[in-house]
Amino acid sequence: MSKTQLFDLDGKIAFVSGASRGIGEAIAKLLAQQGAHVIVSSRKLEGCQHVADAIIEAGGKATAIACHIGEMEQITQVFANIREQFGRLDILVNNAATNPQFCNVLDTDLGAFQKTVDVNIRGYFFMSVEAGKLMRENGGGSIINVASINGISPGNFQGIYSVTKAAVINMTKVFAKECAQFGIRCNALLPGLTDTKFASALVQNDSILKVALQQIPLKRVAAPSEMAGAVLYLASDASSYTTGVSLNVDGGFLS
Repeated sequence: MSKTQLFDLDGKIAFVSGASRGIGEAIAKLLAQQGAHVIVSSRKLEGCQHVADAIIEAGGKATAIACHIGEMEQITQVFANIREQFGRLDILVNNAATNPQFCNVLDTDLGAFQKTVDVNIRGYFFMSVEAGKLMRENGGGSIINVASINGISPGNFQGIYSVTKAAVINMTKVFAKECAQFGIRCNALLPGLTDTKFASALVQNDSILKVALQQIPLKRVAAPSEMAGAVLYLASDASSYTTGVSLNVDGGFLS
């Protein structure tokens, strides 16, 4: 098998949440480049359509579908749409996440706590359940959860976010163990500090960034595209014997 075939996603249907910008956008574009028909999703259709149009303009296949994974009704609806339009799902990338509060853990607001749990834990869980049901019907698939290095080493003033990302890492192992019998693999990506709007509070604050870079052996912030290659590996046949793994892409931070 040649390298191109190993990472070939021709004929695959992939769903990427939080794909209107940042890491999700980079993942969606790379999966499409490798031949997948990518369902580009986030809360607002406009942003999704912009990315889908760019993929199509580059010769790829894409469909934009809005879905707020913090709303259970929207998860149910999006999978009804996928079942109706495509009849299958081969790859799920749970990338949409929220981190509404940057404060000492003792100042955690109940509303921010609930929102973070609803999206980052409940959203990932039931997206995986619904995707897993479709994958089970069609002989298997690959679920990739975008967690965070914060799930291993909590970020300062990111308490509940870090807690939810630790839950995602364990959730990944649960789905890997219980869904292997259906040909479904489940792995997690643990990004380090990446230059996205999501991480702007860290990346654009010079004093915080200086301290962060001292802890990163590669001494730089990642580009979103540097996360996409790891997801391609986990989505493709290149990782056919890989499940339950948390892959650190962090410039050496956790080493």
